[in-house]
Amino acid sequence: MPLTADTHVRLARPSRDLAAAERFWADGLGLDVLYRGAADGPGEHDLVMLGWPGASWHLELVGGAQLAVAPHPTAEDLFVLYLDGPVDDELAGRLERAGGTRVSAGPYWDRWGVTFADPDGYRMVLCTRTWSNA
Repeated sequence: MPLTADTHVRLARPSRDLAAAERFWADGLGLDVLYRGAADGPGEHDLVMLGWPGASWHLELVGGAQLAVAPHPTAEDLFVLYLDGPVDDELAGRLERAGGTRVSAGPYWDRWGVTFADPDGYRMVLCTRTWSNA
């Protein structure tokens, strides 16, 4: 089957503290918990999948006692959401209350949005611009 614009995308990353990461992405940003699982055997890990029902992507966070790789975010690891308008102050406040930290992502992203680091240090940009692949 060929890849198409409707192909589902999963962005997976490790987390030191799944509960803290879930608070940021669910309570802060407003993503739904689509699935939660616990390790039930050697070499497995706990995970939580977050997204919006019906979207063609979701975020998978893996963690727990058997986590093989610790998070190693860099300044270039950006998860960008194009809002096509201003960043809502209430949303920014919720992200901070949910464990996010406002950070700089450089002149371009600072000009066109607000950047938050999640509890593991990965960065999410709420961009005021729009984007289309069309």
